[in-house]
Amino acid sequence: MEKNILKRILFDENQHWESFKEKHGDRIRPVVLKEVERFRDCGNPKNGFKLFVCEGCHNVRRVPYRCKGRFCTTCSLGESEEWSRLLTEDVLQVNHHHVIFTIDEGLRDIFLLHRHLLKPLMDEAAKLISDYFGKKAKVKPGIIAGLHTFGSRVNFNPHVHMLVTMGGITKKGKWKGYDFIPFKMLRKQWQTVVLKLIRKNLTPKEKKQVQSRLQKAFSENGEGFYVYAPKQRGKIKEQLRYIGRYMRRPAIGINRIEAYDGQTVTFKYIDKQDKQEKHETLTVEAFISRLIRHIPDEQFKTIRYYGMYSRRSKSLSKKMLAAWQQGRRRWILKVKKTLRRQTWRERMIASGQKDPMICPHCDNYYEYMGEVCPENGKLELKVALTAEARNYLERVINHLEGIRQEPQKRQEKKEKRNQPLTSEEDIRQISLFDVS
Repeated sequence: MEKNILKRILFDENQHWESFKEKHGDRIRPVVLKEVERFRDCGNPKNGFKLFVCEGCHNVRRVPYRCKGRFCTTCSLGESEEWSRLLTEDVLQVNHHHVIFTIDEGLRDIFLLHRHLLKPLMDEAAKLISDYFGKKAKVKPGIIAGLHTFGSRVNFNPHVHMLVTMGGITKKGKWKGYDFIPFKMLRKQWQTVVLKLIRKNLTPKEKKQVQSRLQKAFSENGEGFYVYAPKQRGKIKEQLRYIGRYMRRPAIGINRIEAYDGQTVTFKYIDKQDKQEKHETLTVEAFISRLIRHIPDEQFKTIRYYGMYSRRSKSLSKKMLAAWQQGRRRWILKVKKTLRRQTWRERMIASGQKDPMICPHCDNYYEYMGEVCPENGKLELKVALTAEARNYLERVINHLEGIRQEPQKRQEKKEKRNQPLTSEEDIRQISLFDVS
Protein backbone atom coordinates (compact mmCIF):
# COMPACT_ATOMS: atom_id res chain seq x y z
CA MET A 1 0.00 0.00 0.00
CA GLU A 2 1.09 3.57 -0.60
CA LYS A 3 2.42 5.61 2.30
CA ASN A 4 -0.69 7.79 2.60
CA ILE A 5 -3.29 5.00 2.33
CA LEU A 6 -5.09 6.38 5.41
CA LYS A 7 -5.41 9.77 3.71
CA ARG A 8 -6.87 8.07 0.65
CA ILE A 9 -9.40 6.20 2.79
CA LEU A 10 -10.59 9.42 4.42
CA PHE A 11 -10.25 12.00 1.68
CA ASP A 12 -10.34 10.37 -1.77
CA GLU A 13 -13.08 10.94 -4.35
CA ASN A 14 -15.54 8.98 -2.18
CA GLN A 15 -15.30 11.72 0.48
CA HIS A 16 -15.82 9.29 3.36
CA TRP A 17 -14.77 11.79 6.02
CA GLU A 18 -17.21 14.44 4.76
CA SER A 19 -20.00 11.84 4.72
CA PHE A 20 -19.06 10.74 8.24
CA LYS A 21 -19.20 14.33 9.52
CA GLU A 22 -22.55 14.94 7.84
CA LYS A 23 -24.06 11.79 9.31
CA HIS A 24 -22.77 12.05 12.89
CA GLY A 25 -22.55 15.84 13.23
CA ASP A 26 -22.51 17.07 16.84
CA ARG A 27 -21.66 13.60 18.20
CA ILE A 28 -18.09 14.07 16.98
CA ARG A 29 -15.79 15.65 19.58
CA PRO A 30 -14.29 19.03 18.51
CA VAL A 31 -10.76 17.72 19.08
CA VAL A 32 -11.45 14.94 16.55
CA LEU A 33 -12.47 17.43 13.88
CA LYS A 34 -9.36 19.48 14.60
CA GLU A 35 -6.93 16.56 14.50
CA VAL A 36 -8.36 14.97 11.35
CA GLU A 37 -8.19 18.29 9.51
CA ARG A 38 -4.57 18.69 10.59
CA PHE A 39 -3.86 15.21 9.29
CA ARG A 40 -5.51 16.05 5.97
CA ASP A 41 -3.08 18.90 5.37
CA CYS A 42 0.04 17.27 6.83
CA GLY A 43 2.89 17.62 4.35
CA ASN A 44 0.92 19.94 2.08
CA PRO A 45 3.04 22.89 0.85
CA LYS A 46 0.05 25.21 1.20
CA ASN A 47 0.68 25.10 4.97
CA GLY A 48 4.25 26.28 4.66
CA PHE A 49 7.57 24.82 3.57
CA LYS A 50 11.33 25.35 3.52
CA LEU A 51 13.23 25.83 0.29
CA PHE A 52 16.55 24.06 -0.35
CA VAL A 53 18.67 24.34 -3.49
CA CYS A 54 21.53 22.03 -4.52
CA GLU A 55 24.85 23.86 -4.55
CA GLY A 56 25.97 21.77 -7.52
CA CYS A 57 23.19 21.29 -10.06
CA HIS A 58 20.74 23.78 -8.49
CA ASN A 59 18.03 21.16 -8.10
CA VAL A 60 15.13 22.50 -6.02
CA ARG A 61 13.69 20.77 -2.97
CA ARG A 62 10.72 21.99 -0.96
CA VAL A 63 10.29 20.41 2.48
CA PRO A 64 6.71 20.98 3.75
CA TYR A 65 5.85 21.46 7.40
CA ARG A 66 4.38 18.51 9.24
CA CYS A 67 1.20 18.68 11.34
CA LYS A 68 2.66 16.99 14.46
CA GLY A 69 -0.91 15.89 15.17
CA ARG A 70 -2.00 13.08 17.47
CA PHE A 71 -3.99 11.38 14.70
CA CYS A 72 -1.29 11.53 12.04
CA THR A 73 0.38 8.13 11.62
CA THR A 74 3.54 9.66 10.11
CA CYS A 75 4.05 12.26 12.84
CA SER A 76 3.04 9.88 15.65
CA LEU A 77 5.59 7.33 14.51
CA GLY A 78 8.36 9.95 14.39
CA GLU A 79 7.43 11.28 17.82
CA SER A 80 7.39 7.76 19.23
CA GLU A 81 10.91 7.05 17.98
CA GLU A 82 12.25 10.38 19.24
CA TRP A 83 10.59 10.06 22.66
CA SER A 84 11.99 6.56 23.18
CA ARG A 85 15.48 7.76 22.21
CA LEU A 86 15.36 10.61 24.73
CA LEU A 87 13.89 8.28 27.34
CA THR A 88 16.87 5.93 27.23
CA GLU A 89 19.20 8.85 27.94
CA ASP A 90 17.16 10.37 30.75
CA VAL A 91 16.10 7.46 32.99
CA LEU A 92 18.20 5.67 35.59
CA GLN A 93 20.46 2.96 34.21
CA VAL A 94 18.89 0.20 36.28
CA ASN A 95 16.59 -2.69 35.50
CA HIS A 96 13.04 -1.68 34.64
CA HIS A 97 9.96 -3.87 34.35
CA HIS A 98 7.33 -3.37 31.67
CA VAL A 99 4.08 -3.81 33.65
CA ILE A 100 0.61 -3.81 32.08
CA PHE A 101 -2.71 -3.18 33.86
CA THR A 102 -5.89 -4.23 32.01
CA ILE A 103 -9.59 -4.09 32.86
CA ASP A 104 -12.61 -6.34 32.30
CA GLU A 105 -14.00 -6.26 28.76
CA GLY A 106 -17.46 -5.29 30.00
CA LEU A 107 -16.13 -2.07 31.57
CA ARG A 108 -14.45 -0.67 28.45
CA ASP A 109 -17.50 1.20 27.18
CA ILE A 110 -17.86 2.93 30.55
CA PHE A 111 -14.47 4.58 30.03
CA LEU A 112 -15.42 5.40 26.43
CA LEU A 113 -18.56 7.23 27.56
CA HIS A 114 -16.84 8.80 30.59
CA ARG A 115 -13.41 9.72 29.26
CA HIS A 116 -12.66 11.83 32.36
CA LEU A 117 -12.00 8.52 34.15
CA LEU A 118 -8.92 7.77 32.05
CA LYS A 119 -6.53 10.00 34.01
CA PRO A 120 -7.61 8.59 37.42
CA LEU A 121 -7.17 5.12 35.90
CA MET A 122 -3.50 5.90 35.23
CA ASP A 123 -3.06 7.54 38.64
CA GLU A 124 -4.53 4.56 40.50
CA ALA A 125 -2.35 2.06 38.63
CA ALA A 126 0.78 4.05 39.51
CA LYS A 127 -0.36 4.43 43.13
CA LEU A 128 -0.80 0.67 43.43
CA ILE A 129 2.82 0.06 42.43
CA SER A 130 4.18 2.97 44.50
CA ASP A 131 2.34 1.84 47.63
CA TYR A 132 3.63 -1.70 47.25
CA PHE A 133 7.26 -0.60 46.91
CA GLY A 134 6.86 1.87 49.77
CA LYS A 135 5.43 -0.79 52.08
CA LYS A 136 7.66 -3.76 51.20
CA ALA A 137 10.97 -2.14 50.26
CA LYS A 138 10.61 1.29 51.93
CA VAL A 139 11.61 3.02 48.69
CA LYS A 140 10.10 5.38 46.14
CA PRO A 141 10.32 3.82 42.65
CA GLY A 142 10.40 5.61 39.33
CA ILE A 143 7.31 5.06 37.19
CA ILE A 144 6.48 6.14 33.65
CA ALA A 145 2.91 5.28 32.68
CA GLY A 146 1.46 5.27 29.18
CA LEU A 147 -2.23 4.92 28.36
CA HIS A 148 -3.34 2.78 25.43
CA THR A 149 -7.02 2.99 24.54
CA PHE A 150 -6.74 0.52 21.65
CA GLY A 151 -6.50 -3.22 21.24
CA SER A 152 -5.01 -5.14 18.34
CA ARG A 153 -8.30 -4.86 16.40
CA VAL A 154 -8.35 -1.06 16.94
CA ASN A 155 -11.23 -1.61 19.34
CA PHE A 156 -11.60 0.52 22.48
CA ASN A 157 -9.60 -1.28 25.16
CA PRO A 158 -8.13 1.11 27.78
CA HIS A 159 -5.13 -0.28 29.63
CA VAL A 160 -2.01 1.14 31.26
CA HIS A 161 1.56 0.32 30.30
CA MET A 162 4.23 1.10 32.87
CA LEU A 163 7.98 1.31 32.98
CA VAL A 164 8.91 0.62 36.63
CA THR A 165 12.36 0.76 38.19
CA MET A 166 13.28 -2.43 40.00
CA GLY A 167 14.07 -0.61 43.21
CA GLY A 168 13.98 2.99 44.33
CA ILE A 169 15.37 5.75 46.47
CA THR A 170 15.18 5.59 50.25
CA LYS A 171 14.38 8.55 52.49
CA LYS A 172 18.13 8.94 53.09
CA GLY A 173 18.84 9.29 49.37
CA LYS A 174 20.29 5.83 48.82
CA TRP A 175 19.46 3.47 45.99
CA LYS A 176 17.93 0.16 47.06
CA GLY A 177 17.17 -2.60 44.57
CA TYR A 178 13.97 -4.63 44.78
CA ASP A 179 13.19 -7.14 42.05
CA PHE A 180 9.86 -8.74 42.97
CA ILE A 181 6.32 -7.78 41.98
CA PRO A 182 3.50 -10.04 43.25
CA PHE A 183 1.25 -9.99 40.21
CA LYS A 184 -1.37 -12.34 41.67
CA MET A 185 -1.87 -10.13 44.69
CA LEU A 186 -1.93 -6.96 42.62
CA ARG A 187 -4.57 -8.40 40.28
CA LYS A 188 -7.20 -8.53 43.02
CA GLN A 189 -6.22 -5.12 44.38
CA TRP A 190 -6.39 -3.65 40.88
CA GLN A 191 -9.90 -5.05 40.39
CA THR A 192 -11.04 -3.42 43.63
CA VAL A 193 -9.42 -0.10 42.70
CA VAL A 194 -11.07 0.04 39.24
CA LEU A 195 -14.55 -0.80 40.49
CA LYS A 196 -14.28 1.78 43.29
CA LEU A 197 -12.98 4.36 40.82
CA ILE A 198 -16.04 3.97 38.60
CA ARG A 199 -18.51 4.08 41.49
CA LYS A 200 -16.81 7.12 43.02
CA ASN A 201 -16.78 9.24 39.85
CA LEU A 202 -20.24 8.56 38.40
CA THR A 203 -23.52 10.14 39.40
CA PRO A 204 -26.20 7.98 41.10
CA LYS A 205 -28.12 7.80 37.81
CA GLU A 206 -24.99 6.79 35.87
CA LYS A 207 -24.06 4.18 38.49
CA LYS A 208 -27.51 2.65 38.24
CA GLN A 209 -27.08 2.28 34.47
CA VAL A 210 -23.78 0.37 34.81
CA GLN A 211 -24.40 -1.51 38.07
CA SER A 212 -25.03 -4.81 36.31
CA ARG A 213 -21.73 -4.48 34.44
CA LEU A 214 -19.83 -3.74 37.64
CA GLN A 215 -21.36 -6.76 39.37
CA LYS A 216 -20.58 -9.02 36.41
CA ALA A 217 -16.99 -7.76 36.21
CA PHE A 218 -16.54 -8.59 39.90
CA SER A 219 -18.19 -12.03 39.89
CA GLU A 220 -16.58 -13.30 36.67
CA ASN A 221 -13.01 -12.34 37.61
CA GLY A 222 -12.31 -14.31 40.76
CA GLU A 223 -8.56 -13.65 40.55
CA GLY A 224 -8.97 -9.99 39.63
CA PHE A 225 -8.10 -8.10 36.46
CA TYR A 226 -4.89 -8.83 34.59
CA VAL A 227 -1.63 -7.34 35.86
CA TYR A 228 1.42 -8.82 34.19
CA ALA A 229 4.87 -8.14 32.77
CA PRO A 230 5.83 -9.27 29.24
CA LYS A 231 9.11 -11.14 28.87
CA GLN A 232 12.05 -8.81 28.39
CA ARG A 233 15.21 -9.55 26.45
CA GLY A 234 18.38 -7.69 25.65
CA LYS A 235 20.34 -5.00 27.44
CA ILE A 236 18.77 -2.26 29.52
CA LYS A 237 19.08 0.36 26.80
CA GLU A 238 17.55 -1.92 24.17
CA GLN A 239 14.66 -2.76 26.48
CA LEU A 240 14.00 0.90 27.18
CA ARG A 241 13.98 1.80 23.48
CA TYR A 242 11.56 -1.01 22.68
CA ILE A 243 9.19 -0.30 25.56
CA GLY A 244 9.37 3.44 24.86
CA ARG A 245 8.33 2.96 21.24
CA TYR A 246 5.58 0.57 22.32
CA MET A 247 4.16 3.02 24.86
CA ARG A 248 3.92 5.86 22.35
CA ARG A 249 2.87 3.91 19.24
CA PRO A 250 -0.18 5.01 17.19
CA ALA A 251 -3.45 3.05 17.27
CA ILE A 252 -2.72 1.44 13.90
CA GLY A 253 0.36 1.40 11.70
CA ILE A 254 0.06 2.02 7.96
CA ASN A 255 1.75 -1.33 7.32
CA ARG A 256 -1.21 -3.11 8.94
CA ILE A 257 -3.72 -1.78 6.39
CA GLU A 258 -3.73 -4.36 3.64
CA ALA A 259 -6.57 -3.40 1.30
CA TYR A 260 -8.99 -0.60 0.49
CA ASP A 261 -11.52 -0.93 -2.32
CA GLY A 262 -13.36 2.36 -1.92
CA GLN A 263 -15.99 1.02 0.47
CA THR A 264 -14.24 -1.39 2.84
CA VAL A 265 -10.89 -1.56 4.65
CA THR A 266 -8.99 -4.75 5.48
CA PHE A 267 -6.27 -4.78 8.13
CA LYS A 268 -4.22 -7.45 9.88
CA TYR A 269 -3.72 -8.05 13.59
CA ILE A 270 -2.31 -10.62 15.99
CA ASP A 271 -4.98 -12.47 17.92
CA LYS A 272 -4.05 -12.42 21.63
CA GLN A 273 -5.72 -15.79 22.21
CA ASP A 274 -3.83 -17.99 19.76
CA LYS A 275 -1.00 -15.59 18.72
CA GLN A 276 -1.97 -16.05 15.07
CA GLU A 277 -2.10 -13.33 12.43
CA LYS A 278 -5.67 -12.64 11.33
CA HIS A 279 -7.49 -10.21 9.06
CA GLU A 280 -10.59 -8.12 9.57
CA THR A 281 -12.65 -6.23 6.99
CA LEU A 282 -14.80 -3.25 7.98
CA THR A 283 -16.85 -0.66 6.16
CA VAL A 284 -15.02 2.65 5.95
CA GLU A 285 -17.54 4.22 8.32
CA ALA A 286 -16.92 1.54 10.95
CA PHE A 287 -13.17 1.84 10.44
CA ILE A 288 -13.27 5.62 10.95
CA SER A 289 -15.43 5.16 14.07
CA ARG A 290 -12.85 2.85 15.60
CA LEU A 291 -9.93 5.12 14.74
CA ILE A 292 -11.24 8.45 16.04
CA ARG A 293 -12.12 6.99 19.45
CA HIS A 294 -8.42 6.88 20.22
CA ILE A 295 -7.79 10.59 19.65
CA PRO A 296 -7.16 11.93 23.19
CA ASP A 297 -9.12 14.86 24.55
CA GLU A 298 -7.55 18.31 24.24
CA GLN A 299 -4.50 18.69 26.52
CA PHE A 300 -4.83 15.10 27.78
CA LYS A 301 -1.40 13.55 28.48
CA THR A 302 -1.19 9.90 27.51
CA ILE A 303 2.26 9.66 29.15
CA ARG A 304 2.61 10.54 32.86
CA TYR A 305 5.47 10.37 35.36
CA TYR A 306 5.31 9.25 38.99
CA GLY A 307 7.59 8.63 41.96
CA MET A 308 11.23 9.48 41.29
CA TYR A 309 10.36 10.40 37.70
CA SER A 310 7.64 12.89 38.60
CA ARG A 311 8.37 16.56 37.89
CA ARG A 312 8.20 17.36 41.58
CA SER A 313 10.70 14.69 42.67
CA LYS A 314 12.93 14.09 39.64
CA SER A 315 15.49 16.86 40.17
CA LEU A 316 15.93 16.23 43.91
CA SER A 317 16.08 12.45 43.47
CA LYS A 318 18.81 12.74 40.84
CA LYS A 319 20.89 15.06 43.05
CA MET A 320 20.65 12.65 45.98
CA LEU A 321 21.54 9.64 43.82
CA ALA A 322 24.45 11.49 42.21
CA ALA A 323 25.96 12.07 45.67
CA TRP A 324 25.28 8.47 46.73
CA GLN A 325 26.84 6.85 43.65
CA GLN A 326 30.07 8.84 44.07
CA GLY A 327 30.75 7.01 47.32
CA ARG A 328 29.57 3.61 46.15
CA ARG A 329 31.19 3.73 42.71
CA ARG A 330 28.01 2.30 41.26
CA TRP A 331 26.92 4.34 38.26
CA ILE A 332 23.16 4.23 37.88
CA LEU A 333 22.86 7.88 36.93
CA LYS A 334 24.42 9.21 33.74
CA VAL A 335 26.62 12.28 33.79
CA LYS A 336 24.34 15.26 33.37
CA LYS A 337 24.12 16.41 29.79
CA THR A 338 21.78 18.50 27.73
CA LEU A 339 19.25 16.36 25.89
CA ARG A 340 18.47 17.69 22.43
CA ARG A 341 15.76 16.63 20.04
CA GLN A 342 17.07 15.33 16.74
CA THR A 343 16.41 17.29 13.61
CA TRP A 344 14.39 15.89 10.71
CA ARG A 345 17.67 15.17 8.89
CA GLU A 346 19.26 13.41 11.87
CA ARG A 347 16.21 11.19 12.39
CA MET A 348 16.23 10.07 8.75
CA ILE A 349 19.94 9.23 8.85
CA ALA A 350 19.57 7.41 12.19
CA SER A 351 16.77 5.27 10.70
CA GLY A 352 19.12 4.08 7.96
CA GLN A 353 17.81 6.27 5.16
CA LYS A 354 19.95 8.33 2.82
CA ASP A 355 20.93 11.83 3.94
CA PRO A 356 18.03 13.99 2.64
CA MET A 357 20.36 16.97 2.31
CA ILE A 358 22.47 15.27 -0.39
CA CYS A 359 21.25 15.82 -3.93
CA PRO A 360 20.33 12.51 -5.64
CA HIS A 361 21.46 13.91 -9.01
CA CYS A 362 24.98 15.14 -8.31
CA ASP A 363 25.74 14.19 -4.64
CA ASN A 364 26.31 17.79 -3.62
CA TYR A 365 24.61 19.31 -0.59
CA TYR A 366 21.36 21.24 -0.52
CA GLU A 367 21.51 24.73 0.98
CA TYR A 368 18.72 26.44 2.87
CA MET A 369 17.49 29.38 0.80
CA GLY A 370 14.15 30.46 2.24
CA GLU A 371 10.92 29.68 4.00
CA VAL A 372 7.18 30.26 3.59
CA CYS A 373 4.72 30.23 6.51
CA PRO A 374 0.93 30.55 6.83
CA GLU A 375 -0.21 33.83 8.38
CA ASN A 376 -3.88 34.70 8.96
CA GLY A 377 -5.00 32.02 6.55
CA LYS A 378 -2.58 33.02 3.79
CA LEU A 379 0.94 32.03 2.84
CA GLU A 380 3.52 34.69 3.60
CA LEU A 381 7.20 34.91 2.72
CA LYS A 382 9.21 34.55 5.94
CA VAL A 383 12.83 34.20 4.76
CA ALA A 384 14.54 34.64 1.39
CA LEU A 385 18.35 34.66 1.32
CA THR A 386 18.69 35.91 -2.27
CA ALA A 387 16.67 37.94 -4.73
CA GLU A 388 16.23 34.86 -6.91
CA ALA A 389 14.89 32.90 -3.93
CA ARG A 390 12.43 35.70 -3.18
CA ASN A 391 11.16 35.77 -6.77
CA TYR A 392 10.82 31.99 -6.86
CA LEU A 393 9.00 31.78 -3.50
CA GLU A 394 6.60 34.56 -4.47
CA ARG A 395 5.70 32.66 -7.64
CA VAL A 396 5.10 29.49 -5.65
CA ILE A 397 2.92 31.40 -3.15
CA ASN A 398 0.82 32.83 -5.98
CA HIS A 399 0.53 29.37 -7.49
CA LEU A 400 -0.58 27.75 -4.21
CA GLU A 401 -3.01 30.56 -3.39
CA GLY A 402 -4.50 30.12 -6.85
CA ILE A 403 -5.10 26.46 -6.06
CA ARG A 404 -6.73 27.41 -2.76
CA GLN A 405 -9.15 29.72 -4.57
CA GLU A 406 -10.05 27.34 -7.38
CA PRO A 407 -11.55 24.08 -6.00
CA GLN A 408 -11.64 22.34 -9.36
CA LYS A 409 -7.96 22.99 -10.06
CA ARG A 410 -7.11 21.99 -6.50
CA GLN A 411 -8.74 18.60 -7.05
CA GLU A 412 -6.80 18.12 -10.29
CA LYS A 413 -3.59 19.00 -8.46
CA LYS A 414 -4.28 16.36 -5.79
CA GLU A 415 -4.65 13.76 -8.52
CA LYS A 416 -1.28 14.82 -9.90
CA ARG A 417 0.38 15.45 -6.53
CA ASN A 418 3.50 13.52 -7.52
CA GLN A 419 4.21 16.05 -10.28
CA PRO A 420 6.26 19.18 -9.48
CA LEU A 421 4.30 22.35 -8.79
CA THR A 422 6.76 24.50 -10.74
CA SER A 423 6.99 25.05 -14.46
CA GLU A 424 10.07 24.56 -16.61
CA GLU A 425 10.57 28.32 -16.46
CA ASP A 426 10.64 28.20 -12.64
CA ILE A 427 13.31 25.50 -12.71
CA ARG A 428 15.35 27.44 -15.26
CA GLN A 429 15.16 30.57 -13.11
CA ILE A 430 16.24 28.76 -9.95
CA SER A 431 19.38 27.58 -11.72
CA LEU A 432 20.50 31.22 -11.74
CA PHE A 433 20.94 31.15 -7.94
CA ASP A 434 24.27 32.43 -6.64
CA VAL A 435 25.14 29.62 -4.19
CA SER A 436 28.90 30.06 -4.18
